[in-house]
Amino acid sequence: MSRLTPAQLSKDITAFLVFKHALDHPYRRGEAALRSFERFATLGRRRRSRIDLATAIRAWVLHIPDRKPVTLACDLGAVRQFCLFRRRRDPAAFVPPVSLAPQTESHYVPYVFSREEIHRLVNAAEQHRGRNFWPGMFRMLLIATYCTGLRLGEAVRLNRTDLDQARHVLHIRQSKGRSRDVPFQLDLAREFTRYIRERTDLLRALDREDESALFVGRNGRAVTVSATSGAICRLLRRLGMKNQTGRCGPRPYDLRHAFAVHRLTAWYHEGVDLNARLPWLSAYMGHVNVLGTEVYLHATPELLQLASERFAGRFARPEEKKT
Repeated sequence: MSRLTPAQLSKDITAFLVFKHALDHPYRRGEAALRSFERFATLGRRRRSRIDLATAIRAWVLHIPDRKPVTLACDLGAVRQFCLFRRRRDPAAFVPPVSLAPQTESHYVPYVFSREEIHRLVNAAEQHRGRNFWPGMFRMLLIATYCTGLRLGEAVRLNRTDLDQARHVLHIRQSKGRSRDVPFQLDLAREFTRYIRERTDLLRALDREDESALFVGRNGRAVTVSATSGAICRLLRRLGMKNQTGRCGPRPYDLRHAFAVHRLTAWYHEGVDLNARLPWLSAYMGHVNVLGTEVYLHATPELLQLASERFAGRFARPEEKKT
């Protein structure tokens, strides 16, 4: 049955989300999309009225003009999963075709910061005078994100107990459906020690020493992903790395891309077998498989040039190797 009352639609969506969460899946993006669809489909409906899912889904997909194709595909994907869940109980239940949003992958080309640009960002963070972002915290957040390749959300959501200073490990809890430990080197450990002292002094002065978040603002409370992303974008614009308006140019997430490309480039210079190391990097960054990491092999002209030189050196004729 694909004609539901508002109450039935809400009940089915809730049951689907309970199912997803029971699988230990955060499903935050999918839940937001489904609740958006529920609000759209039930708005102004009488209690006993019937909602035709096929019509409602098509109207919902089109109700916000100029959405990016990849965003549309992600939102439709959540609704398709919900409809497939309903089909387990009702074989005749409507499932929207993928063709409603055909693009299922992003063609965005990541921006790879140079090491000089990373230094400029960190130095600018040290001089930051924001309302809630204080220099020591902002600097540490940028350094930790770049040096470990964490997703911005993973870094911001860290708790104080997730930082193991004795073992030099960050514990990432339930990101993309899984947890992992991320080891770091001694120089980053020294940065964390410095930051923890400043954080302790700040929280003691505010009488908030029991705050669990690792990264806290001037108010002694956890900073949010949205506020952190906005602060980094403003920093990029102030340094001239990003246009003053619009979404073009580097994003906060590109700190993670820079980590991966710089690590691969260093391995190239060291003569390391990348095929053997890619699974390491993939596990370290929390990718499901190496396919998510291989994309970085083609990210910069420098990597391509290094790969070309190694290939030429391996297959050159003996007389060519002597010259």
